[in-house]
Order: sequence, then structure tokens, then C-alpha cells
Amino acid sequence: MSAFSRFTPLASALPSTVPFVGPEAIERQRGLQVKARIGANENGFGPAPSVLAAMREQAGEIWKYNDPENYVLREALANHLGVAIGSVAIGGGIDELLGQIVRLVIEPGAPVVTSLGGYPTFNFHVTGFGGRLVTVPYASDREDLDGLLEAVKRENAPLVYFANPDNPMGSWWDGESIVAFARALPETTMLILDEAYSETGPAGSLPSIDALIELPNIVRTRTFSKAYGLAGARVGYVISTPGTARAFDKIRNHFGMNRLATVAALAALKDQAYLAEVVANIHGARDRIAGIAKANDLLPLASATNFVAIDSGRDGTYARAIVDGLMQYGVFIRMPGVAPLNRCIRVSVGPEADMALFEEALPQVLKALG
Repeated sequence: MSAFSRFTPLASALPSTVPFVGPEAIERQRGLQVKARIGANENGFGPAPSVLAAMREQAGEIWKYNDPENYVLREALANHLGVAIGSVAIGGGIDELLGQIVRLVIEPGAPVVTSLGGYPTFNFHVTGFGGRLVTVPYASDREDLDGLLEAVKRENAPLVYFANPDNPMGSWWDGESIVAFARALPETTMLILDEAYSETGPAGSLPSIDALIELPNIVRTRTFSKAYGLAGARVGYVISTPGTARAFDKIRNHFGMNRLATVAALAALKDQAYLAEVVANIHGARDRIAGIAKANDLLPLASATNFVAIDSGRDGTYARAIVDGLMQYGVFIRMPGVAPLNRCIRVSVGPEADMALFEEALPQVLKALG
């Protein structure tokens, strides 16, 4: 057999992998039905009725390509945020935007700083473009701002990733601390400030738009997947200076945005009353999950997201057994992948029926594990 490879040396060296095992794969592989889908940080409360109505009304237009400039959505977001339209770029969810940022900034072998146990899809993109991951452990279940800054300076890293509020722990930093961190970075270092959970955090957990908008090395990523309930639509956006936002035009798929997804995002942005209602439901469900954990002698961690990390009190092996055990009852949850974070399980918010299934199954799983 010939040793010839049709792929680049980098691609040939990479594993064929998916960063997350989805509930659909679990159903296929284990022959189990997901009854409570509370593991993927989706918003089980769903989008606004006005969003669904807008999508139905415009469904007949799906034969058309979406506007390759995404002008109307960029304009709507700019007005909503109080920034210039040139400061907004659109992508197919934050995951796609992360890949584009890495492609823009990282050359093979370049160091990229992130937190050990942080969002694995970002790591997937870094290795996919040949970057070298430099990881900093969490401190007290929060990303370590001082540690990240020290690593950036030590490595002379061109890129650092920081999520606030955080996935997978649900923790957060106050806005003033984040601004201080951003301004302390070398101007040669790009900061990805991932704010996927921006709508669900407490007051003061996010820097104001004005606090960072003039810094060309800061890219804030946000999404319609979480609070707006449009994870399947894949609509994310970037907030930065016009010069940085314009750089995405160099590499993005200009016809990559789904026309109905754009319709949905525009309708969701208009319906802020529904957003406020859903955020209240998310807060209530977080309290419900925390109460279930405490009733089973587990420790829920404070959360600013649409999920709650729960300390199992033991190690990753035990936490994995809980995850697998709950799936036997049709309750799909996840857990962090790296110690010591993997002592926890992670439960996403959902409607009461899902919470009730979790509440019923958890004590049975824990009793069986002993």
C-alpha cells in the first residue's frame, strides 16, 4: 500500500473527533431514549412565539441566499448595543467565529493561552490550525485572570481565550476585573472574551460596551443560542473595533448564514419582553436544580449561566457514573472533562417536566452507586 496521504501533514496528524458527544449519538450507541435533554446548555424554554411566527411567514423565501453582508442583522445589533454597524460581524454561532479568529491570528506553532478544562471547541480550533495550547488551571472554580495574564506575557502569546460567565463551571468575574485584565494585556495579544451567557449573569458581571469598544485587540463573542433559545439556528456575532470586525470579511463564508436563522435572530432581538421572561425562567430553573442537588447532599456551585455545576463530593470517576446512571433513566446531562473540575456534573436548565425527571432519577442513581 502506498504511504501517500491526500491531506496536509497537520490534518493527517489530527484525530477524527467531535468535541462533544451529543444526545443523538448516545441514543444511537446505547439504545436509550433521551427524555430530559438537560446536558447541552441549550435553552429548553425555546424561542419566542413571535420568532416562530416570523420563521413560518418567511419560510417561502428560503430559495434565496441570505444577504452576504448580513446588513440588516448587523444594523439591528448595532442599534441594540449602541455601537457602529462596522463594529459587528456575524457568524454561524460562536463556534464558527472562534475558528475564524484562530485562523486570523494563529500561525502553526504559535502559543494560545486558555484555561485548563475550559471550552473544548476552542481547543479544537487551535489544534486544527496548528496552534500550541498553553493552559492555566482554574482557581476556586473560576478562570484565573492573574494566571492567564502571566502565561500570556511568559509565552508572548498572540491569542488568549476567556469566557465570562464561564463554561463549564458557571462562575463569573465582575466587569471591572475583566476590564482591568483586558487593558493589562499586551497590545500584540488578541483577547477572545466569550460572552455566550451574557444575558443570564448578574448585574455587574459584564463590562459595558463602551469600556472595551475602542480596543482593537478585544473581540467579544455573543450568541442567540442560549437566552434567545436558538441553538439550532446557529447565529453568533462579534463586537470589536471596525478594523478588527472587518477582518472577518477576509476569510468568512459570505453565503454561510441561513436565511431563516437570520429572520429568527431579528425577531428575537425585537422581542425583549420575551427575553426577560425566559431569563426569569432560567433563574428559577437554576434554583430548582440547586435545590435538587442539596436535597441529595450534593453541592451546587453558584451559576451565572443557563446550567448549574454540581460538586459530586468525590472524583471524576464517580461523576461519570452519575452521568451514565442518569442516562439509564433518559436524563441527559454532561460533566467537565478535566480534573479537578470533573468532580462535578453539569445540569442545564429546562422546563418543569425535565426538572421533575431529574429530581426523580438522581436519588435512585446515587443510591445504586452507594
